Amino acid sequence: MTRRYFGTDGIRGTVGKSPITADFMLKLGWAAGQVLRRDKGRTRVLIGKDTRISGYMFESALEAGLSAAGVDVSLLGPMPTPGIAYLTRTFRADAGIVISASHNPFDDNGIKFFSAEGKKLPDDTEDRIEAMLAAPLTTAEAAQLGKATRIDDAAGRYIEFCKSTLPDRLSLHGLKVVLDCAHGATYHIAPNVFRELGAYVTTIGSAPDGLNINQQVGSTHPAALRAAVIQQNADLGIAFDGDGDRVLLVDGDGREVDGDDILYLIARDRHERGLLQGGVVGTLMSNFGLAMALDKLGIPFERANVGDRFVMERMAANGWELGGESSGHIVCGHVQTTGDGIVSTLQVLALMMREQKSLPTLLKELEKVPQALINVRLPADASAKEVMASAPLKQAVAALEHELGDEGRVLLRASGTEPLIRVMVEGRAHLDVDQLARGLADQVQALMK
Repeated sequence: MTRRYFGTDGIRGTVGKSPITADFMLKLGWAAGQVLRRDKGRTRVLIGKDTRISGYMFESALEAGLSAAGVDVSLLGPMPTPGIAYLTRTFRADAGIVISASHNPFDDNGIKFFSAEGKKLPDDTEDRIEAMLAAPLTTAEAAQLGKATRIDDAAGRYIEFCKSTLPDRLSLHGLKVVLDCAHGATYHIAPNVFRELGAYVTTIGSAPDGLNINQQVGSTHPAALRAAVIQQNADLGIAFDGDGDRVLLVDGDGREVDGDDILYLIARDRHERGLLQGGVVGTLMSNFGLAMALDKLGIPFERANVGDRFVMERMAANGWELGGESSGHIVCGHVQTTGDGIVSTLQVLALMMREQKSLPTLLKELEKVPQALINVRLPADASAKEVMASAPLKQAVAALEHELGDEGRVLLRASGTEPLIRVMVEGRAHLDVDQLARGLADQVQALMK
């Protein structure tokens, strides 16, 4: 079927504009409840959210819709997306619902679902929910309505899970870190995890007010973290996004350590200790240097389409346990079912403590090639598909690929979460990838005038 609402990462958009409205969320909760009940009979669903002000409204609407369908609801409150996945599994719930727009600004919001196993809902289940949205909303008999409860110790349970991903006797004592919680869902989780493991912790971006999530802080705005790390003479900085499934690091000198770096460190460490199952899945955006470094270690590497759903599909198909994106969305399948910023960071810090080495020292064998990424915003009436299918743009891409030869790559893709076309050019150090990317982005922009 042709999907109207679900994208690669659930349903997302601007609050107040269809479908991100209270009445739609009511119907969505009811439709999901109807589908889940047909599969499982009496059903329980967990709902968690990030710190956006609109989360309260959508939480209530989803709760009402699920209750009308006869589904019991457990409310988690503000909780990182991976925490919701974990709690869905451990509470033996039938599904989990996340209210979040991840790294987007506060006036966006979205919904995504986890299965009982803490993984993305199967496509056919999402398709059935879409189909049910067309049916008239009905209400179960009063005795069959769903009940709502609140899980008061949700944060503590997830904190203990994160800590459990490190060996019992491994301590972060002596490590000075700055945490940037993006005024998002990790604000009351991450500081406790790292402090309880022994690190000396200071924080920025840890005072959410419903409107400031991702506002000049977090993994998409690392400048504030860089400044804090240098000012405080910290060993490293850790920046999460609004819902806590992504992370970027900053070393003690303020240099950014992205998802490709993190993926390399975890892969190398597990490979050298004989623990890595299979190879590593990256994406079309993963740096060519990562592929070369993994090849040198004898670790297989494959690229998936951009998006955690595609990374995890490729991991499952190969039977591999590790994958991720350069944006910092890392899936450590040996301990978690989805991308988890806190857990991914702990794997890196454990490596630092075991080897007593800094991030720059651990990364010296990874030589990434220069990569330029430009986002071209689409006008309201423009279609990314039509722009990217245009003959002039295809010719421009082909010409640039010919110019680069085997010394670089070109990638054009439509964002799955925002009205953007992403232009990426990657190449050896002697190439001016910034200028090449700018020229191609200008041609994309010209096609929309």
